[in-house]
Amino acid sequence: MRNDSPYTPLLNASHNNHRRRELLLLFSGLLLLASIIAFSGYVAQPHADADVSSSSSILSDEATRPTTLSRGVSSGVSEKSNTFLLSGNLVGEGGSFPWNNTMLSWQRTAFHFQPEKNWMNDPNGPLYYKGWYHFFYQYNPNGAVWGDIVWGHAVSRDLIHWLHLPLAMVADQWYDSNGVWTGSATILPDGQVIMLYTGSTNEFVQVQNLAYPADLNDPLLVDWIKYPSNPVLVPPPGILPKDFRDPTTAWLTTEGKWRITIGSKINKTGVALVYDTVDFKTYERKDVLLNAVPGTGMWECVDFFPVSMKSENGLDTSFTGDEVKHVMKVSLDDDRHDYYALGTYDEKKVKFIADDFENDVGIGLRYDYGIFYASKTFYDQKKDRRVLWGWIGESDSEYADVAKGWASVQSIPRIVKLDKKTGSNLLQWPVAEVESLRLRSDEFQNLKVKPGAVVSVDIETATQLDIVAEFEIDKEALEKTAQSNVEYECNTSGGASRRGALGPFGLYVLADNGLSEYTPVYFYVVKGINGKLQTSFCSDQSRSSLANDVHKQIYGSVVPVLEGEKLSLRILVDHSIVESFAQGGRTCITSRVYPTRAIYGAARLFLFNNAIETNVTASLKVWQMNSAFIRPYHPDQKRQTS
Repeated sequence: MRNDSPYTPLLNASHNNHRRRELLLLFSGLLLLASIIAFSGYVAQPHADADVSSSSSILSDEATRPTTLSRGVSSGVSEKSNTFLLSGNLVGEGGSFPWNNTMLSWQRTAFHFQPEKNWMNDPNGPLYYKGWYHFFYQYNPNGAVWGDIVWGHAVSRDLIHWLHLPLAMVADQWYDSNGVWTGSATILPDGQVIMLYTGSTNEFVQVQNLAYPADLNDPLLVDWIKYPSNPVLVPPPGILPKDFRDPTTAWLTTEGKWRITIGSKINKTGVALVYDTVDFKTYERKDVLLNAVPGTGMWECVDFFPVSMKSENGLDTSFTGDEVKHVMKVSLDDDRHDYYALGTYDEKKVKFIADDFENDVGIGLRYDYGIFYASKTFYDQKKDRRVLWGWIGESDSEYADVAKGWASVQSIPRIVKLDKKTGSNLLQWPVAEVESLRLRSDEFQNLKVKPGAVVSVDIETATQLDIVAEFEIDKEALEKTAQSNVEYECNTSGGASRRGALGPFGLYVLADNGLSEYTPVYFYVVKGINGKLQTSFCSDQSRSSLANDVHKQIYGSVVPVLEGEKLSLRILVDHSIVESFAQGGRTCITSRVYPTRAIYGAARLFLFNNAIETNVTASLKVWQMNSAFIRPYHPDQKRQTS
């Protein structure tokens, strides 16, 4: 990353860096005490090299374990530590679980993107450029916990196999010295690449900065230049200095201006600020908010894009028209979930209007009902599709992350489009390229699973799988089942062990032969008092691991099932991550799972039916999955990629 270059985009405008620094001095006095506290509260965690061949416990000495710390909040971002374990919560007696290297080594994924080591969080500025997919991400080069954030960078031809490049941007300027935080890419019609990102200044003020490639002829975009007059935006009046972050990809207005939105809050109301620009150096703040929802708190990582009501293809971010809906997505700082709403965008009024105010941003639909945060989409002009990335954090202890030397993965990139059948939700589905990893498959048709039964699925090892399954409830039993006004919610209704008339039923993944560990992914059907069926799709981690220092949640939500549709799901199992998609991607759940016995060759797959009153007929196809090639960049490879 360089700060000088003969190439400078958008030369028609200039900026006064000195004046911006004077503006920021207004914040320094107020933040001095907070800065001292933040610095003194940070405790760096050393990287622990693990001997994979050893099976002895490496985390059994309670006296040597560091206390789990809150990370990120004092610096002005969402909590990056496992909130369940912050207060030392453990499940069961006898202290923390004695993890060993064999167990921890198994957790590393085989076909999900992650760096070679250390901490990773938000996806940043994904784009397709000159034959390469580019992925940038929040990265700590110094350890497996959040802190010292810079931008990692990797490229791929197919979104599956990745080449690690040198760091794209590091914290080397006063305006980003406390973190090169989340940002977005915009590709201009003339081919220029614009990167806007949030920097945390030397006084912990959140400001927006401009960067661009040093050489547009380099398809790998290895070197980046920070605009000499950064920052280009500072917190406006009425916005606190730590509540102004994560600029979106820009879209073009009919006036020929570029428009962005930035997340913030006013008291407890989440808001999206709007700015127009012609050169990405000077900005006009609009005097209205793109959207605001009371009670939702700070909005991070706002995303805003169109989806077609007719075509299956994705749309460029600037696309508008009568047959278009817009999607507004926010990441809620308060609960670390990603919410979205479908609606109408009024360019003249600078307003997003949700189709359903009861499902407005932050209070209704979610991208994913498991661990999935700070997501970011981009328009893939190569294949005319909208692609979604999401950060998948850990739910184990920080001690284990430090011992294994890494933390967090990214989701498999997903295609996002409007559900044309319902018109009221999005569909998400793994990109087709992941199917190139499929190896041997096993197919099972019309398996009858009786109430209370657990049936072993005869496949090879079950650590890396792609599973597609359909389920049918016995029609006669369905008609005889009594109506009920009892509602079912995945996270509060007892999980897969609670038996009902018509559920739960589905699959046990990452299970051992004795079922001392297993992770159910399942449907639960309720026949309402009006005779209509309501279906929930859930994932239950409560029995996923014998370890007691893991947060074992039950995730899920209602999934729309239309008349004539079979219940269908797809599950990607990749060591410690399980991504599940119901009804073609109407409802998605991502889980982190940390078994101690159901690992390597001991991992198994089972069908189960815990319903009381119905048989279930299941058909499924299971592929063993190959590993992706995710390897370091070497300078001599650059000639081969030109």
